Amino acid sequence: MIRTLAITNELDIMQDVPLEELSDLKFAWYWVDFNSPSEEEAVLLEDHFHFHQLAVEDCYHLLQRPKIDYYGDYNFFVLHALNQKTLKPDEVDLFVGDNFIVTFHYAHLRVVDTVWQNVLSNKEIWHHDSSYISYMIIDKLVDDYFPIVHQIEDQLNLIEDKDEKSGVLMDEVFDIRSDLLKLRRTIVPMRDLLYQILNSDRLDIIKEHRAYYIDIHDHLLKLAEIIESNRDLTSDLRDNYLSLNSFRMNKIMFTLTIITSVFIPLTFISGIYGMNFTNMPELHWRYGYFIVLGVMAIIGVALVLWFKIKGWFNVFK
Repeated sequence: MIRTLAITNELDIMQDVPLEELSDLKFAWYWVDFNSPSEEEAVLLEDHFHFHQLAVEDCYHLLQRPKIDYYGDYNFFVLHALNQKTLKPDEVDLFVGDNFIVTFHYAHLRVVDTVWQNVLSNKEIWHHDSSYISYMIIDKLVDDYFPIVHQIEDQLNLIEDKDEKSGVLMDEVFDIRSDLLKLRRTIVPMRDLLYQILNSDRLDIIKEHRAYYIDIHDHLLKLAEIIESNRDLTSDLRDNYLSLNSFRMNKIMFTLTIITSVFIPLTFISGIYGMNFTNMPELHWRYGYFIVLGVMAIIGVALVLWFKIKGWFNVFK
């Protein structure tokens, strides 16, 4: 689907303007959004807009690393949105010129829809240009990172507050660590891209909106720091769990060693000398064998219950 909106020189807004009419001089700037385009629609990037072949290929082949390329009278951005469920990146490509912005994305992105609705409803935005729309999209992309990062941080805090670090909690820690790695693969390249934008001498949008982009870069720095601190926290939780497990295992081995040390000489004597005494009345009991089996079963069950009460089985969770 391709949708368009355009701002006239009189600061009126028009929607669903045909692509052929967008070059009309009456428009101050316009926005074309390729939202989950078909193959026939996607080829318009090259056939109608005549964007550079390399930039068009980057749009077709997912996933590119976040970057910026300079092409004469327009700039090409590759950005990453975060899928809220899978935490995998969804690519969104921006072509930003003096009087136009073209967005291209195969996934339906709530971020782009939000900015689109803001432009339609807020007349103050109409006074700006296409470069300001690109800032709004990047800013919204970064803002949507925060709820995911904070949610993971809250999960880690809950785990840290629990006294007993069981194996189940460690499974959660490793899952969180995996999620943090996914976030890091998205946020760190975006941070590097904003740094490149801020230090570029070839972007006129920086001269006009530098303070806004500095704010986005600060947000990405903060996000990256949160992720790194949370990764360190997961490492600490993992190391604490392993140390606690080793300590508990050592206590168990110490107790079992004492018990074994007591019974080794007794077993040694009975093994060599035997129990074949002439006067052993229980050998002639009719149910003696079954009584001994019952006593053995009771002892076994009693030991298992005792081990469970002591919490020794928790070591293996």
